[in-house]
Amino acid sequence: MKSLIQTSLDPFFNMAFDSYVLEKTDFEGFYLWQDKPSVIVGLNQSVYAEVNLPFIREHGIELVRRVSGGGAVYHDLGNLCYTFVGYEDGPARIAAALIRMGVPAQLTGRNDIMVDGRKCSGYAKRLAAGRIMVHGTLMFDVNLEDLMNALAVPGSKLSAAGIQSVKSKVANLKEYLHLNTVEEFKEALGCLLTDMPDQVGHEGKVVGAELLSQGQMAEIERIAADKFRCWDWVYGHSPKTEFSSTKKFPCGTVTARYTLKHGRFTEVAFEGDFIGPKPASELAAQLIGLRPDEIVSIPIQDYFDGMDKDSFTSLFT
Repeated sequence: MKSLIQTSLDPFFNMAFDSYVLEKTDFEGFYLWQDKPSVIVGLNQSVYAEVNLPFIREHGIELVRRVSGGGAVYHDLGNLCYTFVGYEDGPARIAAALIRMGVPAQLTGRNDIMVDGRKCSGYAKRLAAGRIMVHGTLMFDVNLEDLMNALAVPGSKLSAAGIQSVKSKVANLKEYLHLNTVEEFKEALGCLLTDMPDQVGHEGKVVGAELLSQGQMAEIERIAADKFRCWDWVYGHSPKTEFSSTKKFPCGTVTARYTLKHGRFTEVAFEGDFIGPKPASELAAQLIGLRPDEIVSIPIQDYFDGMDKDSFTSLFT
């Protein structure tokens, strides 16, 4: 099977790379790749409902939307990603390779690879121009605390369950392999997938792997900039989602009930025992059409005594 060299750690570029190879080339085969710490949400998900936005912002974790469905996943440099183009059985090939490496891997559910009843891989599919792409994750030595915190929306069941619950449901493949690093895992897996286990170059790359041209890489970067890095794609593509948030402030208890559609407020209402000079309904009306990150110049203290902007925006994160 053919392979491509994919060395970027930029998650926005890597999403564009997948799209470009599927839609703009005739390549059929696989490639292995990694992302720096990031959360990748599915095409049809709301980032506001699926991601702990305050946590990822505080820790410099990127937020990216992919072109395939499925759920949100956490990537870091302890994770190895794979993409197959033209091979719908890619996950089965991954599972078979893991078995050859001594891992008791099983395909199960709608899009999982399991080890001893624990998930080590999830994958998603996309069809374009009559061709199939399947891409997924392989947890080798992922930071489970960051995974849990990044995907635990404040107040969610996952947030309440804690890290021990996460550890009981997922598996890092390093537990099952006599390999120390992701790089060693990538090299061994790549050799098995290409059926060339004895033909590895001095840089750890499978001999015969193809490399896209500089022009193609420049086009991929353009796609990343024009689409995958844009607010409208990452946040604005979120479907209509309803929220309710209650917090206590010096002015009293405030409950914000609001709806976001394509990342903008479409409905807002405040209730509670709070005090303030002006009706909160006036503030609610001013928020319609704004993004949560656009609440910058509204005089919040006119509606909630003693409240600053950061306290107010915490109702929406």
